[in-house]
Amino acid sequence: RERQRESARKRKRSKREERARKRERARERERKQEKGESKRERESRREREQERERARKRESKREERAKERREKEREREQEIRERARESKREERAKERREKERESEKEIEREQ
Repeated sequence: RERQRESARKRKRSKREERARKRERARERERKQEKGESKRERESRREREQERERARKRESKREERAKERREKEREREQEIRERARESKREERAKERREKERESEKEIEREQ
């Protein structure tokens, strides 16, 4: 009888230990799964960040090109204004020379 009780206790203990091992393995699987999920989450976060970075670079390049276009347009307009001023100056100088010539001719005629 004593031996039977002893073997029954051993069976119960080994069943308890087996259940504990099963629980531990299940917990370990869950931890790995969570780790894997967080790895996937990290991966998707990294991909989102990379996409945001690419979008930011595209936007900054677009802004840079727009800035260059505006700058070229400003330079072109300034050049046009400068040419107009120069031609007005030349026109006034020409008119002044014409008037001087006319007045010289007048003076010569009077003499």
